[in-house]
Amino acid sequence: MLHSMVLFAAAMTLLVAAAHDVAVRTVPNLVSLIVAVSGLGLNAFDGQLLPALFRGGLVFAVAWYCWRRGWFGGGDVKLLTACVLLVPPGSVPELILSTATAGGLLAVSYLALARLLRDTVSTEPAAPDQVGSVRRRNLLCRVWRAERRRIHRGLSLPYSCAIAAGAVLTLYLPLG
Repeated sequence: MLHSMVLFAAAMTLLVAAAHDVAVRTVPNLVSLIVAVSGLGLNAFDGQLLPALFRGGLVFAVAWYCWRRGWFGGGDVKLLTACVLLVPPGSVPELILSTATAGGLLAVSYLALARLLRDTVSTEPAAPDQVGSVRRRNLLCRVWRAERRRIHRGLSLPYSCAIAAGAVLTLYLPLG
């Protein structure tokens, strides 16, 4: 029961990471820390702490290299490493495959949106904030306007969305 609750809390934390990355293209360090500590606790409880740490270090080294080359964001490196610590050590290849697949779908989606929005980027000023649901709607509208501009300019993808999707798929829909 506790195992399921920790996994659910980690999955919700991953959703926060994805939403934050879409909104402002960063992943809060606290999010990666919560996921990593959850994973370390679960792996320690299952007697898999050393294999989890080894695989986490290996994935961190590869992701860090990708970050140094400009292929990956720093927050994505931390979040991916935390997710490696969260899944059982034997599921790390599945996590990497699921994340890469979700990342590919994300990239194709952004390419399609770029084509659709090529000439429709809006530059109208944001409406003043009001209260209640109007404020939430305005927030979503501001995020969508910012995202359209990012897509139009070909800026970075919110790759933590792919990492979160890969981790949730690996945890809740294992291949094996």
